[in-house]
Amino acid sequence: MALQPRSEADLVAMVQQALSRKTPLEITGTGTKTGLGRPISTVETIDLSQFSEVSLYEPEELVITAGAGALLADIQSLLDASGQEFAFEPPDLSKLLGTGHRGTLGGMLACNLSGPRRLKAGAVRDHILGVAGVSGRGEAFKAGGRVVKNVTGYDLAKLMAGSYGTLAALTSVTFKALPRAESEETLVLEGLDDEAAIAAMSLAMQSPCEVSGAAHLPRGLAGEVARTFLRLEGIQPSIAYRRDKLVKLVAAGTRHHLLDAADSRKTWAALRDVHPLTDSSERIVWRLSVPPAGAARVTASLAQQLDMRWFYDWAGGLIWLDMPPSQDASAKIIRAALPSGHATLIRAADAIRTSVQVMQPQPPALAALARRVKAAFDPTGIFNPGRMQVEN
Repeated sequence: MALQPRSEADLVAMVQQALSRKTPLEITGTGTKTGLGRPISTVETIDLSQFSEVSLYEPEELVITAGAGALLADIQSLLDASGQEFAFEPPDLSKLLGTGHRGTLGGMLACNLSGPRRLKAGAVRDHILGVAGVSGRGEAFKAGGRVVKNVTGYDLAKLMAGSYGTLAALTSVTFKALPRAESEETLVLEGLDDEAAIAAMSLAMQSPCEVSGAAHLPRGLAGEVARTFLRLEGIQPSIAYRRDKLVKLVAAGTRHHLLDAADSRKTWAALRDVHPLTDSSERIVWRLSVPPAGAARVTASLAQQLDMRWFYDWAGGLIWLDMPPSQDASAKIIRAALPSGHATLIRAADAIRTSVQVMQPQPPALAALARRVKAAFDPTGIFNPGRMQVEN
């Protein structure tokens, strides 16, 4: 049964009633990201899609407050009309996950989704200013505000990033927006193997050229020739100056070409949205976060054991890979190959996501801290039970 509150008071009453009946609740917006995390089964669902109003947008102050159920596409259109954007470049996983649209503002925060510019601009949690919602105690709360330097004590708003709806049912969120770059270009290096590509990306990111995106498609996914992408953004004279320096730094003796602004935007949107791995809906998709220096060794080790395809984002710090379906999703093999970092199962059938650890298992100290945070917000475990881990 779907419950659809239209006000904070409605939401408080619904949560309190569920508490009195000890009825677990699934917290959702438009349901586009229910394929992330472990499948859950509850008798009742709280649908937050009615919390969709933009209550404040001050372009001159670079701040926007909207309902957690506001459609992300609508918010981005509003920002775009004022020449602004979310600098962390939230991905659109609708094609990868087989959903109808990009989802909601609250879902973006809850799943902590950030795109290729994360290396330069930070993640979702670095741009959230404030939240309002109802905790698993059935209590309305607010955290943060409308400016960056407004935090005293714990920054509770940041805790919502990556919580997958397990801590609170959010009603509104406040984000920092930033001016959109006037233009962009992408330098494309051709024919590099994984190790050489990661070395070139690392060198570019460490340079003063202000590279805002670094990704690599190996041969096969990129066609007959591997391609390494380095993005530059800003005003055109600055781009031209930095591009010339970047070419001298990383492209000497390497075939290369440039993508203009239009082609660059299309390319990075496809990389951001994981389109290289969306040609088959049956294949299992993993996202690995590793130290860039070890990324090539991780994929080389895994490729010897698995029938897989992969590409790199975040200068090698993020590895997207897919493989044919298997009952255990090769979770043990993948996690054993990681010297450090974490692996998250992004797409698989419900039966597979039910049987394996979808999220990276936490060290004991971190797991204990996570349990204390959960107990503070939702002591009875009423919100999205089991979404983030296999119950023991």
